[in-house]
Amino acid sequence: MEQLKILEHPDLGKLTLRIGVGLILFLHGLGKIQTGIDGTVGMVEGSGLPGWLAYGAYIGEFVAPLFILFGKFTRPAGLVVALNMLMTILVAHRDIAFQRNEYGGWLIELNVLLMLGGLAVALLGAGKLSLSGGVGRYD
Repeated sequence: MEQLKILEHPDLGKLTLRIGVGLILFLHGLGKIQTGIDGTVGMVEGSGLPGWLAYGAYIGEFVAPLFILFGKFTRPAGLVVALNMLMTILVAHRDIAFQRNEYGGWLIELNVLLMLGGLAVALLGAGKLSLSGGVGRYD
């Protein structure tokens, strides 16, 4: 029995992953740009870290996702996203890191999924369906 060829298209899979990770985080970053970053600065300072580190959220949630979406400098952008999401877990969600909601879901599941998605993007690269065409050391 012949398998569907679309299920054997790794570049389409990479594009799907890039859209999922990139779009979700881009929208988070856009929200921070529109409403300001004061709340994030407060959380970072509340963790004992310098408040200026909060501005890294603009890079991890706005700039890097754009690179991921378009498929340029995809591998470093994926690492930035993974690090950004690790920081959100350690800074903003450390108190709930091992808790579940009333339906059994992990309270930080989106953060973990996006962290692992960023890591997967870094490991897989952009693929042919990208600005870089999947060619280049960082793509």
